[in-house]
Amino acid sequence: MMKRSRIAEAPPAAVEEALERLGRNLRTARLRRKLPQAALAERVGVSRFVLADIEKGKPTVGIAAHLGVLWALGLLSQMREVADPDRDEEGKALERARSPKAARRARSLSDDF
Repeated sequence: MMKRSRIAEAPPAAVEEALERLGRNLRTARLRRKLPQAALAERVGVSRFVLADIEKGKPTVGIAAHLGVLWALGLLSQMREVADPDRDEEGKALERARSPKAARRARSLSDDF
C-alpha cells in the first residue's frame, strides 16, 4: 500500500481552501453544462468516485485528473496563467536582487604600441 504524502494528509489551510474552491468551480461548470458526474468521469477516463472527490476538493486526487476535467469542460486554456513566470513578481524581484548592480569597468587601454 502506498503511503500518502504529508501534503495529502494535512494540507496547509490555503491549499485546502484552494482545492475546495476549485472543486466547487468545476462542479458549477459541470452542472451548467447539464453533465451527470458519470458522463464527465467517463469522458475524462476516471471513475465517478474520483470526479466526486475532485468536486469535494480532496487533496489525494492527482493533478492529471483535475486537468482532465478542465479539458473535458473546455476550461484548460485558463491554466496558462497558473505559475506563469512572467507574472511571478516575487521571483522576478529575487532574480533582480541577485543580478550584478553595475557593469564591470573595462580596464583602460593604452594606445602605446
